[in-house]
Formats: sequence, C-alpha cells, structure tokens
Amino acid sequence: MTDKELNRLAREVEAHLAAVRARLRQPVEAEFARGRLTGPQRAVMEAVYHSEGLSLKELSRRVGLAHSTVSGIVDRLEKRALLLRERDARDGRATIIVVSDKVRVYMRDTFPAIALNPVLAALRRARPADRAAILLGLRTLRRLVEARPAPPR
Repeated sequence: MTDKELNRLAREVEAHLAAVRARLRQPVEAEFARGRLTGPQRAVMEAVYHSEGLSLKELSRRVGLAHSTVSGIVDRLEKRALLLRERDARDGRATIIVVSDKVRVYMRDTFPAIALNPVLAALRRARPADRAAILLGLRTLRRLVEARPAPPR
C-alpha cells in the first residue's frame, strides 16, 4: 500500500473512531448536563473523584486553575453536597477535598450503566460474527497502535 493510500486509510479510521467516541459520550454528556456542572466544576469533580482526597493547592495544580477560582468552585460544589472538606488524617492541620458518599455511590452504581449503554445496545443488535469481528479488529488496532515503532531503515 502506498503512503497516500495509508494516509487515506488512517484518516478514515480516525473519522470512524471519532464518530464512535462522540456517540459513546452522548449519554455521559447528557448526564453531566442534567447535573448542571460547568466545565471547570466538572474538571474539579473528576480530579477529586480519581483521588483519595486532594489539598486545595494540589487540586488547583491538577486542574490548572488559580487557587481562588478552585476555592470558589469547591465552595459551590460543597453547598450542593457533591464535595466535602475533611481533616487530612496525615496532617491534622490540613484540609483535603473529597467527593461525598452520594457521588461515590452514584459513580459506582449508576454511572457505569449510563456509560456502557450505547456499546451494550450496539452489541445486542450485532450478530455473533459481527461481535467477534468488532473485538478482533479493536484488539488488533490496539496491539498495533501500542507496538513500538520499527527502527528506521
């Protein structure tokens, strides 16, 4: 295959992947919209959720926003019972920010089904041979994408 053909194929593969990613994100984006979270609030929630608790300084660094901005975001999310400020067990003088139990339960029990629903629906519609082909194709693409590049000739 020529470089021109490979480039055309790569663009088509990327277009298909982008369309699939966009479709898979629709229910997740709709769920976030129902939660009325701004982009910065969402970034803060994601950073805190994927941690064991963060200081305001560390949270500001992770989301790339000013300390005062993040403090205001945390205040608003705390009023909505989405985040909590707790004493740091390692340093009783410090405070860490954690997600509330309500958020943890939601992310454990409800969110995974929302995120997986488009894939489940598609796989239910697929024939067994299509399911096998999808999995084989994705495994192959992943293996090739993650492989180390060959040394230059």
